Amino acid sequence: MLDFFKQLTDPQSIIQYGGLWLLLFVVFAETGLFIGFFLPGDSLIFISGLLCATKPHLLNTPFLVLITLLIIAAVIGNIFGYWFGKKTGETLFSRENSFLFRKKHLLTTKDFYNKHGGKTLILGRFLPIIRTFAPILAGIININIKLFMVYNFIGAVAWIGSIASVGYFLGKKFPTIENYIGYIVVGLIIITAIPVSIAYIKRRKITQ
Repeated sequence: MLDFFKQLTDPQSIIQYGGLWLLLFVVFAETGLFIGFFLPGDSLIFISGLLCATKPHLLNTPFLVLITLLIIAAVIGNIFGYWFGKKTGETLFSRENSFLFRKKHLLTTKDFYNKHGGKTLILGRFLPIIRTFAPILAGIININIKLFMVYNFIGAVAWIGSIASVGYFLGKKFPTIENYIGYIVVGLIIITAIPVSIAYIKRRKITQ
């Protein structure tokens, strides 16, 4: 079980051992299940585009088909998160912390939503934790489903399309870049974690 969770946090292992279907499941889980906040969404999407260019046999999927399927997985994930939030309602805020749930993540997302409104469903796609809890919070506050779907689709296209395309075209232009995947993953984690860390620190200062 421990090895399985290690593989779920390693983008290259997900693609190498799980293939396209595990890749799609991870994107769905990170955007639709509150337990999916620890999954490597950004780096996974980037590396899927990169490997699609440098090692197409690993995915055996044309790039345009790949990003279409990833967008669908991200859209469905958000729909599931919205439904879950609508069903659980405000009771999720009173839920006790556990190994797979941290109330601070939901509260940080709420602060982000209070600042950016419905755009959180677009901007939050590029931020770990926020992208997991944004659709859940949208369901809790019962945002109009039609408006939610517009933000949902735009956010998925922008997120998947931009990150996967950057990975793909860098792979085409610089094939040897795959030798530095480890450094790329660490860099993406640091870059995407900065805005969330800042939001969390601000929240701590306000509540103290």
